[in-house]
Amino acid sequence: MRIVIPGGSGYLGTELARSFAADGHEVVVLTRHPTHRSPWREVAWDGKTAGPWVAELEGADAVVNLAGRSVNCRYTKGNLREMMDSRIDSTRAVGQAISRVRTPPAVWLQMSTATIYAHRFDAANDEGTGVLGGSEPDAPALWRASIDIAKAWEQTHIAAQTPSTRKVQLRAAMVMGSAPGGPFDLLARLCAFGLGGPLAGGAQYISWIHQRDFVRAVKFLIGRRDLSGPFNLAAPNPLPQREFMAELRAACGKRLGLPAGKWMLEIGSFLLRTETELILKSRRVVPTRLLQAGFRFEFPEWPAAVRSLVARRVAA
Repeated sequence: MRIVIPGGSGYLGTELARSFAADGHEVVVLTRHPTHRSPWREVAWDGKTAGPWVAELEGADAVVNLAGRSVNCRYTKGNLREMMDSRIDSTRAVGQAISRVRTPPAVWLQMSTATIYAHRFDAANDEGTGVLGGSEPDAPALWRASIDIAKAWEQTHIAAQTPSTRKVQLRAAMVMGSAPGGPFDLLARLCAFGLGGPLAGGAQYISWIHQRDFVRAVKFLIGRRDLSGPFNLAAPNPLPQREFMAELRAACGKRLGLPAGKWMLEIGSFLLRTETELILKSRRVVPTRLLQAGFRFEFPEWPAAVRSLVARRVAA
């Protein structure tokens, strides 16, 4: 197969490209800054306008669009606008490119986010009965802004005029991998400094997915021609943050983790140039549609997943 990955030069794109290439597939990564040092082919694009890169979609088997500015930043007006524009512009550009080629890709998988769901503790959110966020009375206005971005992102994908191409939205939870710079790397470093305790009480749910299951789920959805629409890419067993961090501390060999109150997190997030939404929002998300389709997680439970990740981190 030939797989085209717009925005594929980051952490997740590299994991996908490496796995597809190892399977013997041709991989093309669309990136703003080609280095031409990767084992796969890199092609320049600007993420918003047509160019020579459109030809890469001709006859491709699948497109996996990961493009979009990182959410790990302060939610200033400028950053929120960049987050919105980078997602909408790139998704629209991919849709327009698919509509222009003679032999369009069979499937277009579009990155989305589990952040689209409501902040809640009472029940899990799945694709059928889950509550989309934005109207929770206890959610800060900035949380609603990120949900608005997620909704617009998906709607741009849905509205694209690509009748011959199957479309899937990937509502991904935090993807846990051992590579530096990802969410697991940050959490492991917090544990190393003795800061891996409950945050703001620790009752908020954390949804996650092991990077191997993320890659496996993407491949599964490419291969299943009968599946389309939104899919939650999250392990089936989210758990409260206090339990999540306790398992992480145990895997790292750290007995104690200092707790932090909300006010401490606000100060810390300001200093780290990020937002508390990433750790305070209760993301209780489950992958009902994947399970119903027959997908089986290699790491459905966090204790086994975190031991795997710590072992890989130590061996690296």
